[in-house]
Amino acid sequence: MSKNKNTFKRVLVGVDDSDDAQLAFRYAMRRCINDDSTMIITSILENDEMNVYQALTKDYVHGERKELEEHIKEYRQVALDAGVKQVEMFIAEGDPGETIVKQVIPDTEADLLVIGSLSKKGIRKYFGSQAAYMAKHSPISIMIVR
Repeated sequence: MSKNKNTFKRVLVGVDDSDDAQLAFRYAMRRCINDDSTMIITSILENDEMNVYQALTKDYVHGERKELEEHIKEYRQVALDAGVKQVEMFIAEGDPGETIVKQVIPDTEADLLVIGSLSKKGIRKYFGSQAAYMAKHSPISIMIVR
């Protein structure tokens, strides 16, 4: 069987602080190391987590985005230290599922999306609404890690 049969060149992984996002990140890292793929780490700044005043304050949004960027850089370093050769970062704002499907995937030219199955907010939900949305609407292959 040829080695390239099930390999992906550009693996996009969505991260937040949930446990299943950590699992997805580790899966994506192993996959990128094994397939010599580029890893693209994304996180979405969710507007609904800010109140109206904060959302209208450029400094606040800029601060939040900077904090998220630093967090993604930590993930990037972990991946590089583990042996992933190429690691890119992509931060966007909006509804996570929709933003990843409509903006991040096309902009990064990813060919595999790796996400966790639980939503960040609803720990009791077995299959997060964001994951369900992405599974239904993603234009590329998707791996949902449980």
